[in-house]
Amino acid sequence: MSFFKRLKDKLMGNPAEEEKLQDVEAEQDTDQQALEENEPAAIETDVVEVAKQLEEALENESKQATEPPVIVEDQQEVQELTIIEEEPVEEKKPSAWSITQKFKAGLEKTRNSFTSKVNDLVARYRKVDEDFFEELEDLLLQADVGFETVMELMDKLRFEVQRKNIKDTNGIQAVISEKLVEIYEQGEEDLIELNMQPVGELTVILFVGVNGVGKTTTIGKLAHRLKSQGKTVVLAAGDTFRAGAIDQLQVWGDRVGCEVIKQSEGSDPAAVMYDAIRAAKNRKADVLICDTAGRLQNKVNLMNELEKVHRVISREIPNAPHEVLLALDATTGQNALVQAQTFKEATNVTGIVLTKLDGTAKGGIVLAIRNKLHIPVKFVGLGEKMDDLQPFDAERYVYGLFAEGLDKELQNSED
Repeated sequence: MSFFKRLKDKLMGNPAEEEKLQDVEAEQDTDQQALEENEPAAIETDVVEVAKQLEEALENESKQATEPPVIVEDQQEVQELTIIEEEPVEEKKPSAWSITQKFKAGLEKTRNSFTSKVNDLVARYRKVDEDFFEELEDLLLQADVGFETVMELMDKLRFEVQRKNIKDTNGIQAVISEKLVEIYEQGEEDLIELNMQPVGELTVILFVGVNGVGKTTTIGKLAHRLKSQGKTVVLAAGDTFRAGAIDQLQVWGDRVGCEVIKQSEGSDPAAVMYDAIRAAKNRKADVLICDTAGRLQNKVNLMNELEKVHRVISREIPNAPHEVLLALDATTGQNALVQAQTFKEATNVTGIVLTKLDGTAKGGIVLAIRNKLHIPVKFVGLGEKMDDLQPFDAERYVYGLFAEGLDKELQNSED
């Protein structure tokens, strides 16, 4: 029951906060109505004021031919007043439910293949026995959950079924969901939070990953996300070898409104990072996001290059980079694990960004990465839109896998 309550609160949001929002909106409506009632009198007063201003303007024009202009300070004051009157419009934050729907839509392919098979399995087996567990094990392996994760899940499920004396398969999806969340979280908190530095200090985020995984696109989307939070972001075009990589990053920089520090193709990536750090400091930027090359076919040179880049960054800013995010293509399945292991050996990878999760039917790779490599998945790509890069959330992820079955269980838990 506690799992369902936690899941429901996360999916739907906090009802108390919704009520506060409604109260604020009601107050704003009342203020707007009062302004509309006083509008005729205000317009009449404005007409008189405008007439006076016109008379004064005509008198000033006649004096301009003989008197030197002395209105610079007045213009500055008017500009300052204008700036003060313009209040920044606060961007609407997405609701808990809208974020949950992104996970549900992004995991549709995995859900259609994996969950439909689980539903068929539950329909065929009325009782939870060893045959049921063996077929469920095969389904999880086919979804790229990973051998070690599946074995751990099977042990937990068998123990839970025995502890609760579960005989039939009704509600078994809820038990599977709860155990998957437990396996992913492993008692750790704030796994998805970026290691942002205090206000006034530069946060350096280094992106690594092979070519073709959507690394540059992900950098652009993350820059957009950070800018929407009010941060000043600078991008460093460190992938100087792939044809068009610098131009691609520049396009994203123009799109999201971020400055891109770059050099010519074929230049030393470490030199680009040096220039980018100096530029970010001079501009008092909050975040510097660094792109890097991804030529895995030239593994030795690539890893040496990444180590050199890491040294340059840490020399200029102690304890930097503060995040090393590895971009992995979810559609590559188990091959993503091999890439992750390779990059982990060369750099201190602090988090995974799993791209194209909406394009694969094997979304279980999220669990395999977390459980085998002990590296948290910090962001997932759930679509092509600018805001489809979402912080990973284990409970929303599991809901995306078992949406239809869990919706029924959530309703039953309320009755």
